[in-house]
Amino acid sequence: MSYTKKNLAEIEDSAVKYGFSENQEARFPRSELGAAATGLAYLKLKPGKREAFAHRHGEAEEIVLVLSGRGRIKLDDDVVELGPLDAVRVSPGVTRALDAGEDGLEVVVFGAHVDGDVEMVQDFWDQ
Repeated sequence: MSYTKKNLAEIEDSAVKYGFSENQEARFPRSELGAAATGLAYLKLKPGKREAFAHRHGEAEEIVLVLSGRGRIKLDDDVVELGPLDAVRVSPGVTRALDAGEDGLEVVVFGAHVDGDVEMVQDFWDQ
């Protein structure tokens, strides 16, 4: 088939699977959509919560699109305010993490999928 349709609410919430559900929902539907080269994430941060960890990619560029809510994204040493329909392109090598405002933050992140191209960063907001 030349297309695949999935509802993101039906995709497994990886935050539950990995013990991060206190902070967020995290759904990664790439395989369910049959995507070979495109990565996709649906993240829903609870009010006043931050992502459980930051990360960076060595090769993949990402675009973060805010669907609803307000918050911030930390990009290396910069902190950028976010609101509905804001889009932020993040270059490879930049460490990034989201921080939800009082209404929470709902985003879609998409970009190239490169196997093994992710490095987790702990305590990023404290740096």
